[in-house]
Amino acid sequence: MDSYDMIVIGSGPAGQKAAIAAAKLGRRAAIVERRDMVGGVCINTGTIPSKTLREAVLYLTGLNQRELYGQSYRVKQDITISDLSARTQHVIGREIDVIRNQLARNHVHMYVGTARFTDPRTIVVTNEAGNSIELRADKIVIAVGTKPAHPSTVDFDGETIVDSDQILSIAKVPSSMVVVGAGVIGIEYASMFAALGTKVTIIERRPTMLDFCDKEIIEALQYQLRELAVTFRYSETVREVQKHPAGTLTVLESGKKIPADTVLYSAGRQGLTDELNVAAAGLAASNRGKVEVNENFQTEVGHVYAVGDVIGFPALAATAMEQGRRAAYHAFDEPVGSKLGELQPIGIYTIPELSFVGRTEESLTSANVPFEVGVSRYRELARGAILGDSYGMLKILVHAESRELLGVHVFGTNATELVHIGQTVMGCGGTVDYLVDTVFNYPTLAESYKVAALDAVNKMRAIARVTQTGPYHPLPE
Repeated sequence: MDSYDMIVIGSGPAGQKAAIAAAKLGRRAAIVERRDMVGGVCINTGTIPSKTLREAVLYLTGLNQRELYGQSYRVKQDITISDLSARTQHVIGREIDVIRNQLARNHVHMYVGTARFTDPRTIVVTNEAGNSIELRADKIVIAVGTKPAHPSTVDFDGETIVDSDQILSIAKVPSSMVVVGAGVIGIEYASMFAALGTKVTIIERRPTMLDFCDKEIIEALQYQLRELAVTFRYSETVREVQKHPAGTLTVLESGKKIPADTVLYSAGRQGLTDELNVAAAGLAASNRGKVEVNENFQTEVGHVYAVGDVIGFPALAATAMEQGRRAAYHAFDEPVGSKLGELQPIGIYTIPELSFVGRTEESLTSANVPFEVGVSRYRELARGAILGDSYGMLKILVHAESRELLGVHVFGTNATELVHIGQTVMGCGGTVDYLVDTVFNYPTLAESYKVAALDAVNKMRAIARVTQTGPYHPLPE
């Protein structure tokens, strides 16, 4: 039996960072992973391929250049799945090589096979040939990730009725598609295929999509998706999905029937704990395969940790990486600084993309927090004109009294990059005055922060002028 200080089950973003962090602390660490999934779902079927697919779609369709060169502009007229997958496979291969190299450099041993607990400190790894090896560790980290949930009422075939993993291997770009579920994954793929020219219908049982995001941003996204001929069916439930020789028919509880070449069923994800035998470790998983943890990512069995998608929300690669590092540090009594707090950015790679950090207008209003809003629109920025983005916007929420930044919401080109400026200012306790007084490169999208900050401050100054409760600085005529 091989023994380690830490064994990590799963090599996705959370597992990688946990194992490498343990190794950096001078501990003997190992990772267990299935042969075909080095890098986990993130590298093979999730984050990396979907975001690479998005870049291929944007390039080949010429979508971002149409405001400059006309609506008929395209780099390639007949885009095939091969055109899209070539770029995707290149990036996946490169990322797998990077991961293997990082693990090797840090002397993290990788065992290939499927793991299962036999007792709280022992796991058995069985490879494809049926050979098994027993491993033992003082600390064990569960980082197995998730798989798409498959309702029993839906007959997935991987060709015409697919989940979010299978969508990457369909044979051709469909002329029509039904997307069931307006969550992050469903909306991302819906926007990509709509950009390719697929007629997309989105079905969502809730009255809106992405209800954790700012309403104004979501309204802007819906408008842009409708411009791509996306149809939304809210407050609708799918009764059944029928497969016919000529395509699929999605039947709704309301009686509506929607024909399409392909159905993407994106109804949440299931934790991959079914083969792990967590009961032998003294644990129990929920009916969705999720594992409960405390703020240090410990399960109810103190030496067993769980990180990444298997513990649930927010189920993001970026957050998972930090969870893995913190779990390893806690396991070996290494200080990690402040608690993993609320200032975690959310990035959604739709077309156009959106990102935010901090509070929303709705949550602040509900909590009776006084705030002011500052808005900058890309169409007013020189960089926005250069890029051909007239719809993008950046919105900051500022406390009306302390002037601290409470939230940043971005929609449009490079939203997922821009949000980090606001995140940094918020994390350092900065106020709106920092953004007003600082200098940003010109022309950039980053200067939208200064425009938005001036907008917010001018509104606050107008209130002070009326009430005479603060210093009065006349606005320029």
